[in-house]
Amino acid sequence: MNEKVRRDTDQIVRVGELFNHMPFTKKHFFVGIVLFIISVIEAWEMMLIIFISPNIAGEFQLSDLQVGSLIGSIYFGMIPGAYMWGIISDRIGRKNSLIISLLGFSIVSAVSAFSVNFEMLYALRFIAGLALGGVMVAGYPYFEEMLPVKQRGRGIVYLSAGWPIGTLMALGVTSLLLDREGLIGGWRAVLILSSLVGLWAILLRKIPESPYWLAGKGKQKEAKQSITYLSNGQIKLEEKQTLWIQPIEKGNYTSIFKRKLLKLTTYQTIVNFAFAFGYWGLYTWLPTLLAQRGLALSDSLTFLALSTVFQIPSYLVASSLTGRYGRKKIMIIFVLLTVICGFGFAFSSSMVQMYAFYFGLSFFSLGAWGVWNAWFGEIYPTNSRSAGYSFGAAAQRWANAFAPSIIGMVIGMGWAFGQTISFVQAFVVITLITILFIPETEGEVLE
Repeated sequence: MNEKVRRDTDQIVRVGELFNHMPFTKKHFFVGIVLFIISVIEAWEMMLIIFISPNIAGEFQLSDLQVGSLIGSIYFGMIPGAYMWGIISDRIGRKNSLIISLLGFSIVSAVSAFSVNFEMLYALRFIAGLALGGVMVAGYPYFEEMLPVKQRGRGIVYLSAGWPIGTLMALGVTSLLLDREGLIGGWRAVLILSSLVGLWAILLRKIPESPYWLAGKGKQKEAKQSITYLSNGQIKLEEKQTLWIQPIEKGNYTSIFKRKLLKLTTYQTIVNFAFAFGYWGLYTWLPTLLAQRGLALSDSLTFLALSTVFQIPSYLVASSLTGRYGRKKIMIIFVLLTVICGFGFAFSSSMVQMYAFYFGLSFFSLGAWGVWNAWFGEIYPTNSRSAGYSFGAAAQRWANAFAPSIIGMVIGMGWAFGQTISFVQAFVVITLITILFIPETEGEVLE
């Protein structure tokens, strides 16, 4: 009897253990490239409306309040979108969620280019955000579940580097098309061009579904095929072997508020909101704040572009360091240096100091974001990963939606440059304190 039990146990294979020993192959690289472009697309679409809003305001005769609400429309759409897609992703899979989300966004974006008034454009941008929520919540958990344990953190941080590249592309396309006349110019042309991102779904179809998700759904054959694909044939499983992941209540948000996951959900939600508030509240009002220090609008845009370029190497450095020293240590160091640079920027006494401190702030804050994107999805088991990730991502979008209004209010109250920046940095300090309570996941097998 004991021998039979032992033989049966031998046929059960933990998916996480397979990834603990899986080699990094060219298939992982291909999957990474496909999902990296998804990260670029997300940043592109989120930043685009900011850059084209002055032209839209001119055509529709919008007030400052309407311009602000239009910029926030896609983020308000992404909030229910994040909650909705978190459940959908756990039900229909990471890959299908990305494809449907991307195609849905593409269609709505194309239609929004033909808006005849502010109300129509606002409604369509809100719906576009609802669709884009699937891209936001499915991409990072998907890639985490495709990578070997040793490369997981490094790979996710590289994926995050799509943010500055997408931002720079949005700046470039806007500069190229916005002031042109006719069918190939203007804000409508920019939106039509952005709608072509749906074509990327063709390549998404060529990569496999997450073997973690497949095993959790009892799709043994497909899960084994996915592992064989990712390992480039170096891992082959027999038909009698059964892939296993930790069982947990599936496809809803109740699981992330139960038992040990409750504290983790609380901590990661605080970090997501506070860190996003600190980043976005400063970024969206930076031209106005820089004007208080004597910079013209053109100089402010150059300042933004240069600081965005400076973000790219931060991901490379953070990726290398988190693989060596873990998520927690590197994020604590990067967030601490973000705080130091932020307060230095707030009270800089010269233009040289302003540039130096803000470039430092950009470098360390975006590197920390890269580590965080890898870290907070790993704290959940497979069947709650999308729900947990999407709940945290929604907290980011709440911050994205409200931070510009709150910062605008304090600026309107007459707060000085240093006071405003210090207020924003207080949220980064909250982030620093909270991450002290989140467990390390570097090198841990996903459940």
